[in-house]
Amino acid sequence: MQASEVRRAVAAAMSVASSLDLAVDDATVLHDSNKLTLRLLPCDVLARVAPIAHQVARFEVELAQRLAASGCPVAALEPRVEPRVYARDGFEVTLWTYYTPVTLGQVSPADYADALDRLHAGMRKLDVPTPHFTDRVEQARQLVANRDRTPALADADRELLGDTLRSLRRVIGEHGGAQQLLHGEPHPGNLLTTKNGLLFIDLETCCRGPVEFDLAHAPEEVGAHYPGVDQDLLRACRILVLAVITTWRWDRGDQYPNGRRLGAEWLGQIRAALDRDGGLDTHG
Repeated sequence: MQASEVRRAVAAAMSVASSLDLAVDDATVLHDSNKLTLRLLPCDVLARVAPIAHQVARFEVELAQRLAASGCPVAALEPRVEPRVYARDGFEVTLWTYYTPVTLGQVSPADYADALDRLHAGMRKLDVPTPHFTDRVEQARQLVANRDRTPALADADRELLGDTLRSLRRVIGEHGGAQQLLHGEPHPGNLLTTKNGLLFIDLETCCRGPVEFDLAHAPEEVGAHYPGVDQDLLRACRILVLAVITTWRWDRGDQYPNGRRLGAEWLGQIRAALDRDGGLDTHG
């Protein structure tokens, strides 16, 4: 968010919490991207704030409630207030349990895989309307094709990303196999280590697809511990996910820290992965 938006978003979150009789004297910004994540003190509540135009908060709240009720490893909403979306000054505010981080070193791949497997098991029981993972791929492909939005992308890199997105979407689609509700981005940044165990956050990215698409966001070692993984499909999904996030870094409006440097680095990783895997039919 822009600095002026951040100030308004913080004020909106503090105002909502105060109106619910939660004690709020201070707010610490934990994460700033398309939405703002705050720790409100002294009530010790986690607030997520996004512009109302995003219209994803209600879906995330409802999904979190249903998953938590079925025992899935997801962060819980704040129990002292009504679990819903609060509107204030053009923002959507949701209030969540704040989990004090537990420092135990790196999460073991086996524990990571187990948590994701349990999340997927709960998600298989839900029937909720969500986008397909290919919708995200198509959005990236359109961004690559739009020179006005990606003016710094060199022609050779534009061709590489466009070919990779188009062909791997087809390869994965033709692979067949089971598809289900997914987290969408279960990378380490969306996994909390708490005294209650490993918990996933940020459910707004949910989509449908093969579990390998989710696993492609996790560290490589995790895939070796997840039951029944199709390793060929996982390799294709890893390259596809890398192509998608690389494309985002070349959007002229991208505000990710060091985004352009990462975008250049990831282009090299895509080329290396395609060479290692024989191209995966990226020119088909």
